Amino acid sequence: MSQSNDFYWGTSVAAYQIEGAWQEDGKGLSVWDAFSNKRGNTYLNQTANISCDFYHRYEADLDIMQSLGIRHFRFSIAWSRIMPQGTGHVNQKGIDFYNRLIDSCIKRGIEPWVTLYHWDLPHVLEQKGGWTNRHVVDWFKDYSEICLKHFGDRVKYWMVLNEPMVFTGAGYFLGIHAPGKRWLKNFIPAMHHAALCQAEGARIVKHYQPQAQVGTTFSCSYVTPFSNSPRDVQAAQRVDALLNRLYIEPSLGMGYPVKDLPFLNRVEKYFRNGDEKLLPFEYDFIGIQNYTREVAKYSWWMPFVNADLVKAANRGIEPTLMGWEVYPECIYQMLHKFASYPGVKKIFVTENGAAFPDKVENNRVHDTKRTQYLKDHIAQVLRAREEGIRVDGYFVWTFMDNFEWAEGYRPRFGLVHIDFDTQQRIIKDSGYWYRDWISQQTTIPNASLVQTVQK
Repeated sequence: MSQSNDFYWGTSVAAYQIEGAWQEDGKGLSVWDAFSNKRGNTYLNQTANISCDFYHRYEADLDIMQSLGIRHFRFSIAWSRIMPQGTGHVNQKGIDFYNRLIDSCIKRGIEPWVTLYHWDLPHVLEQKGGWTNRHVVDWFKDYSEICLKHFGDRVKYWMVLNEPMVFTGAGYFLGIHAPGKRWLKNFIPAMHHAALCQAEGARIVKHYQPQAQVGTTFSCSYVTPFSNSPRDVQAAQRVDALLNRLYIEPSLGMGYPVKDLPFLNRVEKYFRNGDEKLLPFEYDFIGIQNYTREVAKYSWWMPFVNADLVKAANRGIEPTLMGWEVYPECIYQMLHKFASYPGVKKIFVTENGAAFPDKVENNRVHDTKRTQYLKDHIAQVLRAREEGIRVDGYFVWTFMDNFEWAEGYRPRFGLVHIDFDTQQRIIKDSGYWYRDWISQQTTIPNASLVQTVQK
């Protein structure tokens, strides 16, 4: 199976999580800069002010990527690095950095896959209401145009938003992520404006680069009921509507899943004439990002959804460092779910991975559990592909250990270990396994893939 013509094997990162250089070369503050530098918001009050220092070390990191045979690299652009005030002034040093990064990828035979927005809204825009402010649609359009004008000539694959359900839900309803806002009064407008930006950004990509491939990415979890009781089954349906359907369905012209989540009716307050036509877009692909399944049960005291999630540990299952169950079939189920929508042309798995405790021994990291996780989940991806699902690529989250948002540096997802004190890089056993797996794909017949990966 050829990487270039049939299936794409890659890895993913996000600007805020790896770049560091948070106040260098004219960069403005992002919401995550402001959030993580305020005590009490992250694990041990850790920040990504330096993180992996990718801003200064990207050449060496791309050399490692090249050595592992990874030819597809998904990364995001930091909005506040190229537009420090969110709109207006363009920071040439920020533009220069991403030009160098893109050119360095291409020089090494690595295809750049660019995400326009991976959660790091400029802080000055958040001070004006951020995603709750309707003007964010215009701000985002301006930002997207700058990206396409400067980078569109070399980037073939674009993703508009990264996991809108997470950055609106965790950031504007639960308050556990930046900017730390809570309740429906913030979530509902943020949700609607993000959905509008998702389509508007895609339209801008196609306007400037009609031949480009444009998509957007959705977090998703396979949701099963805690029991067969009707109340638990219905609770699982509501959780599925919230976690998995909330953004894909309006993008396909189906509207928000109000029937299963009546509280979404409140979005009508934020609709303007013509929004129904602005929400849909015919994407070339969608990216799904799956890590685990969720088990839901009825809960009378949980507002709006009347459902609660039963943690893996409470079900007697050993979780990952994120508290998530390892359930490989979940990714197979989600591929089938998203492929069942008639408007979905093709799918890429744009994130999948796991955080386990890593230990450096004699300059090696023997991360057996992560390697097995990748083997088992890739096998399920290929199982879906064998059954006719149009899944055309798989990207590991993540290339290297990084700042895992509110969880700080404790969970490590990387194929490459980072010593955050010395910035030493060590390729983990999972990275070597992925290298060997990729190298085999030019010769292994398609029908043998599932059996091979499970060995």
